[in-house]
Formats: sequence, C-alpha cells, structure tokens
Amino acid sequence: MTNTAIRPFRIEIPQDKLDQLRARLADTRWAPEVPGDQADWSRGIPLSYLKELVRYWGEKFDWRAQEAALNEFPQFITEIEGQPIHFLHVRSPEPDAMPLLITHGYPSSIAEFMRVVGPLSDPRAHGGAPNDAFHVVVPSLPGFGFSTPLAGPGWEAGRTTQAFAELMSRLGYERFGAQGGDIGAGVTGRLGATLPERVIGTHVNSDKGALGLAGEHYPVPDHLTDEERAVVDAARAGWKQERAARFLHEAAHSELEWVAPSTVPSGWAVFHTHPVIRRMMDPEHKIAHWSDFDEGGHFAAMEAGPLLVEDVRAFFRGLRT
Repeated sequence: MTNTAIRPFRIEIPQDKLDQLRARLADTRWAPEVPGDQADWSRGIPLSYLKELVRYWGEKFDWRAQEAALNEFPQFITEIEGQPIHFLHVRSPEPDAMPLLITHGYPSSIAEFMRVVGPLSDPRAHGGAPNDAFHVVVPSLPGFGFSTPLAGPGWEAGRTTQAFAELMSRLGYERFGAQGGDIGAGVTGRLGATLPERVIGTHVNSDKGALGLAGEHYPVPDHLTDEERAVVDAARAGWKQERAARFLHEAAHSELEWVAPSTVPSGWAVFHTHPVIRRMMDPEHKIAHWSDFDEGGHFAAMEAGPLLVEDVRAFFRGLRT
C-alpha cells in the first residue's frame, strides 16, 4: 500500500549523536605529512587545512543554532516510490502567489536557500512588490539531507524529476514554476521538457564551472575560437578531479533517455560568469532571459542571494496571469 501522507517534520538531533561526532573528530588519526608535498591542493586537501577544518566542526560550529534557524521554516516529509522526501513548504501571505519549486544541487542542501525563501515568499516584507510573491517548495534530493535513507539504487535526475512533480501534485500545485542550479538545473530543465503543460517557466542558475561538463552532458560546439576552447578544456580537466558521490554515479550509469529541449519559457542567471558560457549554451541568443553577474558562484543563493532573488522575480514577472 502506497503511503501518500504528508507529515510535519522537525529537525531534532539527539545530543548523544552530537557528542559522539565531536569525540570522533577529536580522535582523528592524522596521516604523516609527506616530505616535499606543497600545501597548494595539487595533491588533494592540504593536511594543515584539513586539521583546521576538523577543529572548526568539532569545537566551534554551533549545530543547535543552525538547527533552530532551519526549524523556523515549515518542514514536511512524505514518501514517493518508497523514498522519504523531505521539503520546505513556505506559503506566501499573498493570495495570488505563484507556486515555485526550487531544487538544490551537489554538494548542497535546503540550507542553501535559507536567505532567499523569505524574500521570494513574502516580498512585501522584504522591500519588494507583493505581486512578485511565490509559494516556495524546496525539497531535499533523494539521499541528501533528511530525504534519507535511500530506498534503493536508481535515484537520478529522471526519477527525481517525476518524484518532485508528484510532490507538487500532492501539495495541490498543478501549475508551477521551477528553479535550480547544478543537479537542480537538470531537474528543472527536465521538468520543463517532460511536463510543459504543468511548468510555467524554468529558471536556472549556473557559473563558469559548468564549462567542465562540456563534451559529457552537452557537445562542445565547433564555433569556439582556440582561446575559448582552451578555457573549456581547463574547466573539463578541473571537473574530472572533483567528481564524487552516489547521485553523480547514478547519472553516469543510468539509461536516462535524452529529452527534447523544453518548449516552456526559460531563463538563465550565470554567476562569476565568463563570456564563453553563452557562446557555448546560447550562441544565437535564443534564450530571451539571460543574466550575467560577476559576483557569486556555484552556490548563488548563499553567495549572491539578492541578485538571484531579483532575477527570479524578473523572469517570472512576465509569466504571471
């Protein structure tokens, strides 16, 4: 029997779990430094940096403060295909607000959006126009945060897209906008491509690190100059050194079918940008809403929240009825 119930959720980590974690961090056995190694990241995380990182998480980080801050947002959990799906659901006080599904990426969580949920859901209280309001839904990707434990293998972008569409149906949102970056950009684009009758528009944020996916997730175009190709090759080399994680493994080994480009309106916001990105992604400038920002980076909601909020508002402003 399928359990479709939506249950309230509150983060309450037992104190003994926190104590155990701090004790394990304090008891870390460090490998000896290798003579001649440089602290320049060329051979992974420098030992001095790693020690300071462990010291911070073991002695300085205040989990209870973060837990309280997260619990200020309405949280829920439900099961879809046997998989726990945890999510924020912040309804706007504005009656005509647009439902907006926001999907995070890797390595990230719903915490990335703590500073933007308020301005998006209640713009009147944050110096914005009330007709820019959204009912905001922010799920944790399967296997991330509190969308655990994984019910089994196979949770990649395609299956996650279907699950999040089901989540929006359970919440009563048959029509909605979608936004995301990294893995979230993939889910967002796939929602628009596979469910154009339900998706009002798709807005994705990216950064110049996306160039590392060229040749793997999308082809390297022939029109690039030698200088532009060198920029792309450097990004691809860096990406190969950084990949990890189950979700990426599932994506690499899935038989996910290619889908045609979405017919719904789409917008891009590129942070810490580089001119070659649009030359790659939109050489003919067919994407009507394209924004380049020098600030921010891969985690735009945390690094340049006000810019992201305003860009999302501007994009969806023309799609409201």
